[in-house]
Amino acid sequence: MIRKKTVRDIDLTGKTVIMRVDFNVPLDKEGNITDDTRIRAALPTIKYVLEKNTKLILMSHLGRPKGQVKEELRMAPVGRRLSELLGKEVIVCKDSIGEEVKKIISGMQTGDVVLLENLRFHKEEEANDPEFAKELASYADVFVNDAFGTAHRAHASTEGIAHYLPAVAGFLMEKEIDFLGRLLYQPAKPYIAIIGGAKVSTKIGVLEKLLEKVDSLLIGGGMSYTFLKAKGFEVGNSLVETEKINMAFELIKKADEKGVNLMFPVDHVVADKVDESAKTKVVETNAMPKDMIGVDIGPKTVRQYKKEIKRASTIFWNGPMGVFEIDKFAKGTFQIAKAMASAKGTTVVGGGDSVAAVNKVGVADKIDHVSTGGGASLEFLEGKELPGIKVLEDA
Repeated sequence: MIRKKTVRDIDLTGKTVIMRVDFNVPLDKEGNITDDTRIRAALPTIKYVLEKNTKLILMSHLGRPKGQVKEELRMAPVGRRLSELLGKEVIVCKDSIGEEVKKIISGMQTGDVVLLENLRFHKEEEANDPEFAKELASYADVFVNDAFGTAHRAHASTEGIAHYLPAVAGFLMEKEIDFLGRLLYQPAKPYIAIIGGAKVSTKIGVLEKLLEKVDSLLIGGGMSYTFLKAKGFEVGNSLVETEKINMAFELIKKADEKGVNLMFPVDHVVADKVDESAKTKVVETNAMPKDMIGVDIGPKTVRQYKKEIKRASTIFWNGPMGVFEIDKFAKGTFQIAKAMASAKGTTVVGGGDSVAAVNKVGVADKIDHVSTGGGASLEFLEGKELPGIKVLEDA
Protein backbone atom coordinates (compact mmCIF):
# COMPACT_ATOMS: atom_id res chain seq x y z
CA MET A 1 0.00 0.00 0.00
CA ILE A 2 1.02 3.62 -0.51
CA ARG A 3 1.38 5.49 2.78
CA LYS A 4 1.78 9.27 2.71
CA LYS A 5 1.89 11.87 5.47
CA THR A 6 -1.31 13.90 5.80
CA VAL A 7 -2.26 17.20 7.42
CA ARG A 8 -2.68 15.21 10.66
CA ASP A 9 1.02 14.23 10.69
CA ILE A 10 2.53 17.72 10.63
CA ASP A 11 2.42 20.63 13.06
CA LEU A 12 0.46 23.39 11.32
CA THR A 13 -0.07 25.67 14.32
CA GLY A 14 0.44 29.31 13.41
CA LYS A 15 1.87 28.48 9.98
CA THR A 16 1.05 29.80 6.51
CA VAL A 17 -0.28 26.88 4.45
CA ILE A 18 -0.52 26.77 0.65
CA MET A 19 -2.96 24.15 -0.59
CA ARG A 20 -3.56 22.78 -4.08
CA VAL A 21 -7.28 22.13 -4.51
CA ASP A 22 -9.31 21.01 -7.52
CA PHE A 23 -11.77 23.86 -8.06
CA ASN A 24 -12.10 23.08 -11.77
CA VAL A 25 -15.90 23.39 -11.62
CA PRO A 26 -18.39 23.56 -14.52
CA LEU A 27 -19.64 27.08 -15.37
CA ASP A 28 -22.62 28.17 -17.50
CA LYS A 29 -22.45 30.91 -20.16
CA GLU A 30 -23.14 33.59 -17.52
CA GLY A 31 -20.20 32.36 -15.44
CA ASN A 32 -22.32 30.73 -12.72
CA ILE A 33 -21.16 27.48 -11.13
CA THR A 34 -23.51 24.66 -12.17
CA ASP A 35 -22.07 22.04 -9.80
CA ASP A 36 -20.04 22.86 -6.66
CA THR A 37 -19.21 19.23 -5.70
CA ARG A 38 -15.47 19.82 -6.04
CA ILE A 39 -15.54 22.90 -3.81
CA ARG A 40 -17.52 21.03 -1.14
CA ALA A 41 -15.13 18.09 -1.38
CA ALA A 42 -12.23 20.30 -0.23
CA LEU A 43 -14.07 21.74 2.81
CA PRO A 44 -13.01 19.13 5.41
CA THR A 45 -9.31 19.79 4.77
CA ILE A 46 -9.80 23.58 4.55
CA LYS A 47 -11.67 23.64 7.87
CA TYR A 48 -9.13 21.38 9.57
CA VAL A 49 -6.23 23.61 8.47
CA LEU A 50 -8.02 26.78 9.61
CA GLU A 51 -8.67 25.26 13.06
CA LYS A 52 -4.90 25.23 13.60
CA ASN A 53 -4.73 29.07 13.66
CA THR A 54 -3.18 29.24 10.22
CA LYS A 55 -3.20 31.55 7.25
CA LEU A 56 -4.46 29.61 4.24
CA ILE A 57 -3.63 30.19 0.57
CA LEU A 58 -5.62 28.12 -1.95
CA MET A 59 -4.65 27.53 -5.57
CA SER A 60 -6.36 25.77 -8.47
CA HIS A 61 -6.77 25.80 -12.22
CA LEU A 62 -10.09 26.31 -14.01
CA GLY A 63 -10.71 25.12 -17.55
CA ARG A 64 -8.00 25.15 -20.23
CA PRO A 65 -6.80 28.71 -20.77
CA LYS A 66 -3.46 27.38 -22.18
CA GLY A 67 -1.21 29.99 -20.59
CA GLN A 68 -3.41 32.99 -21.43
CA VAL A 69 -5.68 35.18 -19.35
CA LYS A 70 -9.28 34.27 -20.20
CA GLU A 71 -11.79 36.53 -18.46
CA GLU A 72 -14.48 33.81 -18.44
CA LEU A 73 -12.11 31.48 -16.53
CA ARG A 74 -11.29 33.74 -13.60
CA MET A 75 -11.58 32.28 -10.09
CA ALA A 76 -13.93 35.03 -8.78
CA PRO A 77 -17.16 32.92 -8.93
CA VAL A 78 -15.33 30.09 -7.11
CA GLY A 79 -14.19 32.54 -4.43
CA ARG A 80 -17.77 33.76 -3.97
CA ARG A 81 -19.14 30.23 -3.63
CA LEU A 82 -16.39 29.18 -1.23
CA SER A 83 -16.98 32.20 0.97
CA GLU A 84 -20.71 31.28 1.16
CA LEU A 85 -19.81 27.70 2.14
CA LEU A 86 -17.25 28.79 4.75
CA GLY A 87 -19.34 31.68 6.07
CA LYS A 88 -16.34 33.99 5.84
CA GLU A 89 -14.67 36.27 3.32
CA VAL A 90 -12.31 34.71 0.80
CA ILE A 91 -9.81 37.18 -0.70
CA VAL A 92 -9.47 36.49 -4.44
CA CYS A 93 -6.22 37.64 -6.09
CA LYS A 94 -6.07 38.99 -9.64
CA ASP A 95 -2.99 36.85 -10.36
CA SER A 96 -1.18 33.83 -8.90
CA ILE A 97 2.31 35.37 -8.71
CA GLY A 98 3.80 38.86 -8.66
CA GLU A 99 4.08 41.93 -6.42
CA GLU A 100 0.32 42.42 -5.95
CA VAL A 101 -0.06 38.85 -4.68
CA LYS A 102 2.94 39.18 -2.34
CA LYS A 103 1.41 42.33 -0.87
CA ILE A 104 -1.93 40.59 -0.18
CA ILE A 105 -0.18 37.60 1.40
CA SER A 106 2.08 39.70 3.62
CA GLY A 107 -1.04 41.48 4.91
CA MET A 108 -2.80 38.24 5.89
CA GLN A 109 -4.02 37.72 9.47
CA THR A 110 -4.48 34.37 11.21
CA GLY A 111 -7.69 32.74 9.90
CA ASP A 112 -7.57 34.56 6.54
CA VAL A 113 -8.24 32.62 3.33
CA VAL A 114 -6.70 33.80 0.06
CA LEU A 115 -7.53 32.23 -3.33
CA LEU A 116 -4.94 32.73 -6.07
CA GLU A 117 -6.04 33.45 -9.65
CA ASN A 118 -6.27 30.57 -12.17
CA LEU A 119 -2.81 28.97 -12.21
CA ARG A 120 -3.06 28.05 -15.88
CA PHE A 121 -3.13 31.71 -16.92
CA HIS A 122 0.66 31.17 -16.74
CA LYS A 123 2.13 28.64 -19.18
CA GLU A 124 4.82 27.97 -16.55
CA GLU A 125 2.25 26.06 -14.47
CA GLU A 126 1.75 23.17 -16.92
CA ALA A 127 5.44 23.32 -17.93
CA ASN A 128 6.32 22.68 -14.25
CA ASP A 129 8.70 25.66 -14.39
CA PRO A 130 10.97 25.62 -11.29
CA GLU A 131 10.99 29.43 -10.91
CA PHE A 132 7.17 29.54 -10.97
CA ALA A 133 7.01 26.70 -8.44
CA LYS A 134 9.60 28.43 -6.25
CA GLU A 135 7.59 31.66 -6.21
CA LEU A 136 4.42 29.78 -5.17
CA ALA A 137 6.43 28.02 -2.45
CA SER A 138 7.82 31.33 -1.15
CA TYR A 139 4.34 32.32 0.13
CA ALA A 140 4.07 29.56 2.73
CA ASP A 141 5.67 27.20 5.28
CA VAL A 142 3.84 24.02 4.31
CA PHE A 143 2.34 22.60 1.10
CA VAL A 144 -0.85 20.50 1.22
CA ASN A 145 -2.09 18.68 -1.90
CA ASP A 146 -5.80 17.86 -1.85
CA ALA A 147 -6.28 17.79 -5.64
CA PHE A 148 -6.30 14.13 -6.67
CA GLY A 149 -7.86 15.04 -10.04
CA THR A 150 -4.55 16.63 -11.14
CA ALA A 151 -2.19 14.24 -9.32
CA HIS A 152 -1.32 12.47 -12.59
CA ARG A 153 0.12 15.72 -13.99
CA ALA A 154 3.60 16.97 -13.05
CA HIS A 155 2.72 20.68 -12.87
CA ALA A 156 4.32 23.47 -10.83
CA SER A 157 1.47 23.52 -8.29
CA THR A 158 1.21 19.72 -7.93
CA GLU A 159 4.79 18.45 -8.23
CA GLY A 160 7.28 21.34 -8.55
CA ILE A 161 6.29 23.16 -5.37
CA ALA A 162 6.86 20.05 -3.24
CA HIS A 163 10.62 20.31 -3.84
CA TYR A 164 10.74 23.54 -1.83
CA LEU A 165 8.33 22.91 1.08
CA PRO A 166 7.30 20.09 3.44
CA ALA A 167 4.54 18.39 1.41
CA VAL A 168 1.59 16.38 2.79
CA ALA A 169 -1.80 15.08 1.59
CA GLY A 170 -5.20 16.55 2.44
CA PHE A 171 -8.13 14.35 3.51
CA LEU A 172 -9.55 14.00 -0.01
CA MET A 173 -6.17 12.89 -1.38
CA GLU A 174 -5.79 10.49 1.56
CA LYS A 175 -9.20 8.90 0.86
CA GLU A 176 -8.38 8.44 -2.84
CA ILE A 177 -5.01 6.81 -2.07
CA ASP A 178 -6.68 4.58 0.53
CA PHE A 179 -9.64 3.33 -1.55
CA LEU A 180 -7.85 3.03 -4.89
CA GLY A 181 -4.83 1.52 -3.15
CA ARG A 182 -7.03 -1.26 -1.79
CA LEU A 183 -8.30 -2.01 -5.31
CA LEU A 184 -4.75 -2.14 -6.59
CA TYR A 185 -3.08 -4.09 -3.81
CA GLN A 186 -5.62 -6.03 -1.74
CA PRO A 187 -9.16 -6.13 -3.12
CA ALA A 188 -11.61 -8.37 -1.25
CA LYS A 189 -12.69 -11.22 -3.55
CA PRO A 190 -14.77 -11.76 -5.62
CA TYR A 191 -13.58 -8.53 -7.28
CA ILE A 192 -15.45 -7.34 -10.36
CA ALA A 193 -14.88 -4.35 -12.61
CA ILE A 194 -17.46 -2.77 -14.91
CA ILE A 195 -15.84 -0.80 -17.72
CA GLY A 196 -17.81 1.24 -20.24
CA GLY A 197 -17.42 4.39 -22.29
CA ALA A 198 -17.01 5.04 -25.95
CA LYS A 199 -13.50 3.81 -26.74
CA VAL A 200 -11.29 0.84 -25.97
CA SER A 201 -8.20 2.93 -26.80
CA THR A 202 -8.52 5.12 -23.68
CA LYS A 203 -8.92 2.09 -21.39
CA ILE A 204 -6.37 -0.46 -22.68
CA GLY A 205 -3.86 0.11 -19.85
CA VAL A 206 -6.44 -0.27 -17.12
CA LEU A 207 -8.13 -3.27 -18.80
CA GLU A 208 -4.80 -5.12 -18.97
CA LYS A 209 -4.06 -4.38 -15.30
CA LEU A 210 -7.60 -5.35 -14.21
CA LEU A 211 -7.28 -8.72 -15.94
CA GLU A 212 -4.49 -9.53 -13.45
CA LYS A 213 -6.73 -8.68 -10.46
CA VAL A 214 -10.42 -9.25 -11.12
CA ASP A 215 -12.62 -12.35 -11.11
CA SER A 216 -15.10 -10.87 -13.60
CA LEU A 217 -14.81 -8.02 -16.07
CA LEU A 218 -18.08 -6.60 -17.43
CA ILE A 219 -17.91 -4.54 -20.62
CA GLY A 220 -20.50 -1.99 -21.79
CA GLY A 221 -20.81 1.22 -23.77
CA GLY A 222 -19.49 1.98 -27.26
CA MET A 223 -16.28 0.09 -26.58
CA SER A 224 -18.16 -3.22 -26.39
CA TYR A 225 -18.71 -3.12 -30.17
CA THR A 226 -14.98 -3.23 -30.90
CA PHE A 227 -14.82 -6.40 -28.77
CA LEU A 228 -17.93 -7.93 -30.34
CA LYS A 229 -16.53 -7.22 -33.80
CA ALA A 230 -13.31 -8.98 -32.72
CA LYS A 231 -15.47 -11.98 -31.72
CA GLY A 232 -16.95 -12.03 -35.24
CA PHE A 233 -20.38 -10.48 -34.56
CA GLU A 234 -22.25 -8.12 -36.88
CA VAL A 235 -22.41 -4.74 -35.08
CA GLY A 236 -24.28 -2.64 -37.66
CA ASN A 237 -23.40 1.06 -37.59
CA SER A 238 -22.23 0.94 -33.96
CA LEU A 239 -19.03 2.67 -32.90
CA VAL A 240 -16.00 0.49 -33.70
CA GLU A 241 -12.30 1.37 -33.43
CA THR A 242 -11.15 -0.70 -36.39
CA GLU A 243 -7.45 -0.24 -35.56
CA LYS A 244 -8.06 -1.68 -32.07
CA ILE A 245 -9.83 -4.92 -33.10
CA ASN A 246 -6.60 -6.96 -32.83
CA MET A 247 -5.92 -5.46 -29.40
CA ALA A 248 -9.47 -6.39 -28.29
CA PHE A 249 -8.89 -9.93 -29.58
CA GLU A 250 -5.66 -10.16 -27.53
CA LEU A 251 -7.49 -8.98 -24.39
CA ILE A 252 -10.18 -11.65 -24.89
CA LYS A 253 -7.43 -14.28 -25.21
CA LYS A 254 -5.63 -12.98 -22.11
CA ALA A 255 -8.85 -13.12 -20.04
CA ASP A 256 -9.32 -16.71 -21.13
CA GLU A 257 -5.76 -17.67 -20.14
CA LYS A 258 -6.17 -16.04 -16.72
CA GLY A 259 -9.58 -17.59 -16.09
CA VAL A 260 -11.28 -14.20 -15.84
CA ASN A 261 -15.00 -14.19 -16.57
CA LEU A 262 -15.07 -11.58 -19.37
CA MET A 263 -18.69 -10.56 -19.99
CA PHE A 264 -20.17 -8.69 -22.96
CA PRO A 265 -23.71 -7.45 -23.60
CA VAL A 266 -26.04 -10.26 -24.75
CA ASP A 267 -28.68 -7.80 -25.92
CA HIS A 268 -28.76 -4.14 -26.93
CA VAL A 269 -30.95 -1.12 -27.38
CA VAL A 270 -30.39 -0.12 -31.01
CA ALA A 271 -31.41 3.10 -32.72
CA ASP A 272 -31.57 4.42 -36.29
CA LYS A 273 -29.72 7.58 -35.16
CA VAL A 274 -28.19 8.99 -31.99
CA ASP A 275 -30.82 11.49 -30.94
CA GLU A 276 -33.92 11.91 -28.77
CA SER A 277 -36.30 11.32 -31.72
CA ALA A 278 -34.66 8.03 -32.78
CA LYS A 279 -36.62 4.84 -33.45
CA THR A 280 -35.35 2.14 -31.08
CA LYS A 281 -35.75 -1.57 -30.39
CA VAL A 282 -34.08 -4.28 -28.32
CA VAL A 283 -32.11 -6.96 -30.18
CA GLU A 284 -29.93 -9.93 -29.21
CA THR A 285 -26.18 -9.70 -29.86
CA ASN A 286 -26.38 -12.24 -32.69
CA ALA A 287 -29.20 -10.35 -34.44
CA MET A 288 -27.86 -6.83 -34.83
CA PRO A 289 -29.43 -5.06 -37.84
CA LYS A 290 -26.88 -3.78 -40.36
CA ASP A 291 -28.36 -0.27 -40.46
CA MET A 292 -28.78 0.37 -36.69
CA ILE A 293 -26.50 1.68 -33.93
CA GLY A 294 -26.03 0.15 -30.48
CA VAL A 295 -26.80 2.88 -27.91
CA ASP A 296 -27.31 1.01 -24.61
CA ILE A 297 -27.16 -2.44 -23.00
CA GLY A 298 -30.44 -4.39 -23.12
CA PRO A 299 -32.58 -5.73 -20.22
CA LYS A 300 -31.06 -9.25 -20.28
CA THR A 301 -27.56 -7.81 -19.99
CA VAL A 302 -28.69 -5.57 -17.12
CA ARG A 303 -30.00 -8.66 -15.28
CA GLN A 304 -26.76 -10.59 -15.81
CA TYR A 305 -24.58 -7.65 -14.71
CA LYS A 306 -26.74 -7.02 -11.64
CA LYS A 307 -26.27 -10.65 -10.61
CA GLU A 308 -22.48 -10.23 -10.78
CA ILE A 309 -22.63 -6.99 -8.79
CA LYS A 310 -24.75 -8.67 -6.11
CA ARG A 311 -22.26 -11.49 -5.46
CA ALA A 312 -19.11 -9.34 -5.48
CA SER A 313 -17.14 -8.18 -2.43
CA THR A 314 -15.40 -5.38 -4.37
CA ILE A 315 -16.83 -3.52 -7.37
CA PHE A 316 -15.11 -0.84 -9.47
CA TRP A 317 -17.10 1.01 -12.14
CA ASN A 318 -15.74 3.34 -14.80
CA GLY A 319 -17.63 4.51 -17.89
CA PRO A 320 -21.31 4.52 -18.91
CA MET A 321 -23.16 1.58 -20.49
CA GLY A 322 -24.55 3.64 -23.37
CA VAL A 323 -25.20 7.15 -24.66
CA PHE A 324 -26.58 8.14 -21.27
CA GLU A 325 -26.68 11.89 -22.04
CA ILE A 326 -29.86 11.09 -23.99
CA ASP A 327 -32.57 9.95 -21.55
CA LYS A 328 -33.86 7.32 -23.96
CA PHE A 329 -30.47 5.57 -23.96
CA ALA A 330 -29.67 5.98 -20.25
CA LYS A 331 -31.59 3.06 -18.75
CA GLY A 332 -28.66 0.60 -18.68
CA THR A 333 -26.28 3.09 -17.06
CA PHE A 334 -28.87 4.13 -14.47
CA GLN A 335 -29.69 0.49 -13.64
CA ILE A 336 -26.00 -0.20 -13.01
CA ALA A 337 -25.80 2.91 -10.81
CA LYS A 338 -28.76 1.65 -8.74
CA ALA A 339 -27.27 -1.85 -8.49
CA MET A 340 -23.99 -0.33 -7.25
CA ALA A 341 -25.92 1.65 -4.62
CA SER A 342 -27.61 -1.45 -3.19
CA ALA A 343 -24.52 -3.71 -3.43
CA LYS A 344 -23.21 -5.31 -0.22
CA GLY A 345 -19.59 -5.19 -1.37
CA THR A 346 -17.23 -2.20 -1.33
CA THR A 347 -18.17 0.07 -4.25
CA VAL A 348 -15.85 2.51 -6.02
CA VAL A 349 -16.89 4.71 -8.94
CA GLY A 350 -14.23 6.54 -10.94
CA GLY A 351 -14.37 8.72 -14.02
CA GLY A 352 -16.46 11.71 -15.02
CA ASP A 353 -19.38 10.02 -16.78
CA SER A 354 -20.02 7.29 -14.21
CA VAL A 355 -19.76 9.90 -11.44
CA ALA A 356 -22.29 12.05 -13.34
CA ALA A 357 -24.56 8.99 -13.60
CA VAL A 358 -24.57 8.20 -9.85
CA ASN A 359 -25.21 11.89 -9.16
CA LYS A 360 -28.05 12.01 -11.70
CA VAL A 361 -29.72 8.94 -10.17
CA GLY A 362 -29.17 10.46 -6.71
CA VAL A 363 -27.24 7.52 -5.24
CA ALA A 364 -23.74 9.02 -4.87
CA ASP A 365 -24.07 8.97 -1.07
CA LYS A 366 -24.69 5.19 -1.19
CA ILE A 367 -21.40 4.50 -3.00
CA ASP A 368 -18.43 3.83 -0.70
CA HIS A 369 -16.07 5.97 -2.73
CA VAL A 370 -16.78 8.30 -5.67
CA SER A 371 -13.40 9.27 -7.11
CA THR A 372 -12.74 12.91 -7.92
CA GLY A 373 -10.28 12.08 -10.68
CA GLY A 374 -11.19 10.35 -13.94
CA GLY A 375 -7.80 10.15 -15.67
CA ALA A 376 -5.96 10.08 -12.35
CA SER A 377 -7.98 7.14 -10.98
CA LEU A 378 -7.42 5.09 -14.15
CA GLU A 379 -3.66 5.78 -14.16
CA PHE A 380 -3.49 4.91 -10.46
CA LEU A 381 -5.26 1.58 -11.11
CA GLU A 382 -2.88 0.89 -14.00
CA GLY A 383 -0.17 0.90 -11.32
CA LYS A 384 1.48 4.08 -12.60
CA GLU A 385 3.22 6.32 -10.10
CA LEU A 386 1.38 9.65 -10.03
CA PRO A 387 3.79 12.62 -9.80
CA GLY A 388 1.52 14.62 -7.47
CA ILE A 389 1.44 11.71 -4.99
CA LYS A 390 5.04 10.57 -5.38
CA VAL A 391 6.45 13.92 -4.12
CA LEU A 392 4.45 13.91 -0.88
CA GLU A 393 6.34 12.86 2.25
CA ASP A 394 6.12 9.15 3.09
CA ALA A 395 4.37 8.22 6.32
